[in-house]
Amino acid sequence: MVLGIIIHILTVVNAFVGTAFQTFFLIFSGLILKVDRNSKRHGGELVAQVLQSHGVKYIFTLCGGHISPILVGCEDIGIKVIDTRHEVNAVFAADAVARLSGTVGVAAVTAGPGVTNTITAIKNAQMAESPILLLGGAAATLLKGRGSLQDIDQLTLLKSLCKYTATVKRVCDIIPTLKKALQEAQSGTPGPVFVELPIDVLYPYDLIQKESGIKKNPQGFIAKAVNWYIQRRVDAIFAGAWDVVSTKPLKINIPLPKVEQVNLALRMLEKSKKPVALIGSQAMLSPDAVTKLKVSLEEIGIPCFLGGMARGLLGKNNKLHIRQRRADALSEADFILLVGTVCDFRLSYGRVLNKKANIVAVNRNDEQLFKNSKIFWNPALAVQADPATFVTSLCAMKQKNLEWNDWCTLLKDRDEEKERSNKEKGHSLKLTDSSLINPLNLLHELEDVLDDNSIIVADGGDFVGTAAYILRPRAPLSWLDPGAFGTLGVGAGFALGAKLVRPNAEVWILWGDGSCAYSLAEFDTFTRFKIPIIGLIGNDACWSQIAREQVPMFNSAIGCQLAYSAYDQVAEGYGGVGLKINDADLKKVRLTLLDAKRIASLGKPVVINALIGKSDFRAGSISV
Repeated sequence: MVLGIIIHILTVVNAFVGTAFQTFFLIFSGLILKVDRNSKRHGGELVAQVLQSHGVKYIFTLCGGHISPILVGCEDIGIKVIDTRHEVNAVFAADAVARLSGTVGVAAVTAGPGVTNTITAIKNAQMAESPILLLGGAAATLLKGRGSLQDIDQLTLLKSLCKYTATVKRVCDIIPTLKKALQEAQSGTPGPVFVELPIDVLYPYDLIQKESGIKKNPQGFIAKAVNWYIQRRVDAIFAGAWDVVSTKPLKINIPLPKVEQVNLALRMLEKSKKPVALIGSQAMLSPDAVTKLKVSLEEIGIPCFLGGMARGLLGKNNKLHIRQRRADALSEADFILLVGTVCDFRLSYGRVLNKKANIVAVNRNDEQLFKNSKIFWNPALAVQADPATFVTSLCAMKQKNLEWNDWCTLLKDRDEEKERSNKEKGHSLKLTDSSLINPLNLLHELEDVLDDNSIIVADGGDFVGTAAYILRPRAPLSWLDPGAFGTLGVGAGFALGAKLVRPNAEVWILWGDGSCAYSLAEFDTFTRFKIPIIGLIGNDACWSQIAREQVPMFNSAIGCQLAYSAYDQVAEGYGGVGLKINDADLKKVRLTLLDAKRIASLGKPVVINALIGKSDFRAGSISV
């Protein structure tokens, strides 16, 4: 009878904590392990220690009661806590830090809606292959599934987006779980990971005990049994909590090319007459290896098209960097080296590649390596390895000078001809309203005034697409765009992370007027933390990328029309400086751009609201 009552009680209480096995295990561990019930320490201290050991300097957040100990713990040991105005921008900022620093970017958000607000940024990081650690608060383990505030199944929600997901059930599990997560984030194909930290593993023992429902003088057998169970459960959470455990990082596993694979690629390259390399974002995963990658490409002497994060890899005017008429080059090339470049929509799923060419594809990700192969293209050699390492190995094994002078000259001549054509088109382009600035002229003026240490954050559709034809990133890792997901809204978050990693860089956000609204509120964050970002908004009062196809196809601009809103005044309301360009006079345009640079150099964030006219420059560009 008594045994039956106890079993019934444990079965009922078990609904709070999981399986019966977990319940008995935790109770047992609480009985046999020593618990320091007088300690005032909290789990946030352990989180901070692990992050510090892994080289993390910044943690991005939007505060919440579930995660306060993490933020306090980071502050106490000198990790900079940056609180944003939306959780999605906290993750975007962490993404930029990961891309530019070589460390894992970290964001901490509160439970429930705090976690769900990050979903777009986490998916973007997954597709961009950025190593990010998302720390999510959660309801106490005793209250899981019982209707606690903001209690949802977060692990299931994030499982398809993250390389690794885990929930921490004991304080002593914080360090090993985070070390494993950080290892997974950086190994193989990097990506986001998620660790859920319930309240009762983060807050001090005395507070958890007080809030757990333990009564001082329970009356009756059932009440005493429940009291005993809850006390054992709390003790189990804190058993061994403060034992000394190493926070040293685990080994990162990176796939490397085999010697025979590099040799085979080299032999194909040596026989080629018209080689081309396409360098994608994955080649830039390790900032420390970027300089060696650049030198290796120059030593090999192969003409390069740069995409995504690789823009700027070869500097502003490198003779090997070809920007224009890529489709023509790929249709003629007899050797194509895909360095972290994927045959997705950006390469028309592989259809633009010469079918007779020897195609060597290198990618850390097996699925991406063979994307759309045997349908529209076929690799002569597919290598699952780090792309940058493959190129440096290729260069190291090269025993003779390789020259393709006539081919390189042809590609460069075409490139320069197209550049001149674009500039001339900018001057002659007819606008729907001639009183507004021509977007091509605006961007050419910007190209002329950009500093050599500038970083460009691309966040928009039509305006940013136009900018990609004109602006030349000055150095490696100086161009940040969302990647294959095509996410709007990355602007302020990316810029925030970039400026923190490179405080001496001039950071520009290129915003469309549609995309700027996603994150313009972060000018409040820039102001509070004295982060001088320059935001240039190409304001044509329209979602032009969509309107280009929708209007001629359906004869309707429904959902595409905006207004020439006063975004400069919005920035001022958040404590920044607002400037406006509403005159087509190029001298005035340049003076405004220079004024923005001056203001930023004084430590103030600034928005330039440039009223641009609509044009047909990018007619036919894809939006789906």
